[in-house]
Amino acid sequence: MKRLASLLLLLPLVVTAAFAQQLSPHWEELTGPDFVKAIAQAQATCALPFGIIEKHGAQLPLGTDLLNVRKAVADAAAQEYAVIFPAYYFGQIFEARHQPGTVAYSLDLQLHLLQETTDEMGRNGCKKIVIVNGHGGNESLLPLFAQSQLAKQHDYVVYVFGLPNLDVPGRPALQDRHDMHGGEQETSHMLANRPELVHMDRANQQSGADQARLHLPQNVYTGIWWYARFPNHYAGNAATANKQLGEFDMKTWSRQIADAIKAIKADDVAPRLQKEFFDEATHPLDTKQ
Repeated sequence: MKRLASLLLLLPLVVTAAFAQQLSPHWEELTGPDFVKAIAQAQATCALPFGIIEKHGAQLPLGTDLLNVRKAVADAAAQEYAVIFPAYYFGQIFEARHQPGTVAYSLDLQLHLLQETTDEMGRNGCKKIVIVNGHGGNESLLPLFAQSQLAKQHDYVVYVFGLPNLDVPGRPALQDRHDMHGGEQETSHMLANRPELVHMDRANQQSGADQARLHLPQNVYTGIWWYARFPNHYAGNAATANKQLGEFDMKTWSRQIADAIKAIKADDVAPRLQKEFFDEATHPLDTKQ
């Protein structure tokens, strides 16, 4: 009888927990009242999966980066709950402007739109914003954006989760060691994520070989380097792609994102130090020397 009474007392907690788990992590799927609950459940931590619209060989959809990063973040949120911002693809892709379907916004619009987006996320209760990158062309843009957050005071903190480290124990061996874009790895990821969008019969329709048309010292950078090497905006051999590799990589990626979200939720140092920095930046002559 005592045991039954104890179970009855626990029932409301169990029901509440079960209800909380039913909240969608996707911002656009939540109602207004549920959004308030979702922010609380996420401990004010929100994820912004950042993709792009660009060619990925002849066999993959233009939204490959966007589709894969959103899938990885959704799977991560199932492990460590966070509110996920809607589809975002307004990043750096000037190097693919010559290819059909590429959407390349001006740099000032990229930065302004991202700032307005994080500002709006912050206004809606996201005090820790994790930008999860899914596109190599954003690997310079996003750290720059994060650094620029120190130029003006914010009541939220921006964190950037860059491209994942997929070279971990147990990973199926890669057959193509020259894979850089739209090749074995990304095609494998899409085979695991959205196989109906992959056209493997077109994998060798265009060359993904390095054309090596530019010869400069190793520490010299010029924006045309990618086009000089891979004018088809395809680097590698997608014919070696396989679902086993894709599933392993996607699980690894989502697990790493989930671990990052968990650590960010627990982080009370960055918010404190950011506030301290802004206070000192307002009166730099008063900063202890």
